[in-house]
Amino acid sequence: MAYFEFLPVHRTDGVVCTGVAKSDKENQQLVDLADVKLGQEYELVVTTYAGLYRYRVGDLLRVVGFKNKAPQFSFICRKNVALSIDADKTDELELHKAVEKAVNHLVPFNATLTEYTSHADTTTIPGHYVIFWEVSENGSTPIPASVFEDCCLTIEESLNSVYRQGRASDKSIGALEIKIVENGTFDKLMDYAISLGASINQYKTPRCIKYKPILELLNARVVSSYFSPKCPKWFPGHKQWNNKS
Repeated sequence: MAYFEFLPVHRTDGVVCTGVAKSDKENQQLVDLADVKLGQEYELVVTTYAGLYRYRVGDLLRVVGFKNKAPQFSFICRKNVALSIDADKTDELELHKAVEKAVNHLVPFNATLTEYTSHADTTTIPGHYVIFWEVSENGSTPIPASVFEDCCLTIEESLNSVYRQGRASDKSIGALEIKIVENGTFDKLMDYAISLGASINQYKTPRCIKYKPILELLNARVVSSYFSPKCPKWFPGHKQWNNKS
């Protein structure tokens, strides 16, 4: 019913690059199921009995092992989910890794990140990344504003050099913002998606939001917001940028 091929994924400074299956020469980059390699990431390409021909699904997969010579895959992210303000491109996996580093600042306060999503806000000049966080605070000590500001900076310094150049040198990107939302906000988000026809069994929290009604839902439940206190480090040659934003 379907034939699966795999387009190798390469990362340049954290940015996903894949071959483009257009010409015969480019089509040679496609890999059959039997030829995938352990640890390599691929974009799934499907040809179906119903008529789809080399349809690029947009799912990025990594080969994590083999069972009876059949490859086992782990879902990594959606290729087309990206934050972008200027020349920067931040995919879901890169954002997730940056958020994982940032939440380490919450550990001393016995707090955990329940869920998150993001938005590229171009209504400001310059535009900036907004990260919506739902945080569960289990400790008795309130989390100071400076800790969330450190979280903002950690995310920025974990992103690729194109983003950091836009922040520190070109000034084409504004300071990253974390918005803390009320507990239960992401449950409301799921309920809204299901009311529009999404399957509860297949629902996954979107990591990038563009749909206006969902943004309105999130912004209506924001309890506090914090900005990165300074520009991330950037190294053009041997010169270090670490200016105030």
